[in-house]
Amino acid sequence: MTSSDLHASQIKPSWGATFKVYLEPPTLRMLTLGFSAGLPLLLVLGTLSFWLREAGIDRTTIGYLSWVGLAYAFKWVWAPLVDRMPLPLLTRWLGRRRSWLLLAQSAVMLGLVAMSFNDPKVALQPVVWGALAVAFGSATQDIALDAFRIESANADRQAALAAAYQTGYRLAMIWAGAGVLWIAARAEVPGAATYQHGAWQTAYLVMAASMLLGMLTVLLSPEPLARTLPPARNAAQWLRSALVEPFTDFLQRYQWHAALILGLIATYRISDIVMGIMANPFYVDMGYTKDEVAAVTKVFGVIMTLVGAFIGGVLSMRLGVMRVLMLGAVLSAASNLLFAWLGTRGHDVAALILVVSSDNLSSGIASAAFIAYLSSLTNVNYSATQYALFSSMMLLAPKFLAGYSGRFVDAFGYAHFFSATALLGVPVLLLVWLASRNRN
Repeated sequence: MTSSDLHASQIKPSWGATFKVYLEPPTLRMLTLGFSAGLPLLLVLGTLSFWLREAGIDRTTIGYLSWVGLAYAFKWVWAPLVDRMPLPLLTRWLGRRRSWLLLAQSAVMLGLVAMSFNDPKVALQPVVWGALAVAFGSATQDIALDAFRIESANADRQAALAAAYQTGYRLAMIWAGAGVLWIAARAEVPGAATYQHGAWQTAYLVMAASMLLGMLTVLLSPEPLARTLPPARNAAQWLRSALVEPFTDFLQRYQWHAALILGLIATYRISDIVMGIMANPFYVDMGYTKDEVAAVTKVFGVIMTLVGAFIGGVLSMRLGVMRVLMLGAVLSAASNLLFAWLGTRGHDVAALILVVSSDNLSSGIASAAFIAYLSSLTNVNYSATQYALFSSMMLLAPKFLAGYSGRFVDAFGYAHFFSATALLGVPVLLLVWLASRNRN
């Protein structure tokens, strides 16, 4: 065996070793923690939009309310606190990462309970405040969990951990999507009005109880190897080490390439995120029932996402992250055009299955590769802060644009809206290509 062959064998693991990674304890833990991370998102965005539309809330208002999701885009603001500030008693008991995880999960649970006891048709504002509490708790959980994941395995394992995380995340989305709709449909009083707040209350209380799975995982998981942080002599030094150094480290490592990387991060998921806000109102307006949406979009569709996440994780390890990033970008933009076609079909369940399958398979591939890409960019010394910066930038522009999605649909219709979201993904292809050249 030549030296080049030996080098290649060291870089590219065997197929057996590749699949064995998914059975390792850190990977398995990411399944349940990914579930805990994925549960709140739909409950304050996707599923909530279905609930609001059924309650008679107009599409423009629903679009604006998607700005609740901007909490995820600004989580970098308090990420340094999560990265460095200990919590009284909890940190001593659980460690730095697990203490923040448990606190954030508790906030999510309480926010969901608050949402369940308020009817948006009667009083929308309390529901919004509850959704904000869930969003901030969920964003904080993401900060701590991203650091927990990055610190739990070396770089060679990050793609597998990302795929496991996505699997748990998507399973939670089945539960927070299909589960909510199924529970709400079964909790309705037969023969009563189409919209019944009591049914949604029951569903959201069940979701709140479901956060116990993530909380139990945190309590039973080992804390990642603690990194000793030098004590700050004063507040200025603490702010410099917590806020300035993580960002300057990134700029120093990548120099002018940092602008290209940040541009790619800011736009990579734009077509999917902008489109997703109007997906559930679209299903309601097209006449699909709760059971149909639950079965097709929230179960079968998410299963396809799981398949895509698995494929994306394996392909990233075998072919490289950048190639899979390009594939995911192409598929994500193209799949949005299928929704424009679906709008011409009327109430067609078979067409819905086809469109949702394609869209979610593409999303799974893109997400697994993208998470692995973001993980590779972080310095372990600032893992929570830097990853929070990256994931926040990923959401900022898409979430802001998504706030106007309802107004766009009201003005131009669903077909033009879905076509426009597909076009948003075209510049991403150029950015992936440029980033790939600079990475080599």
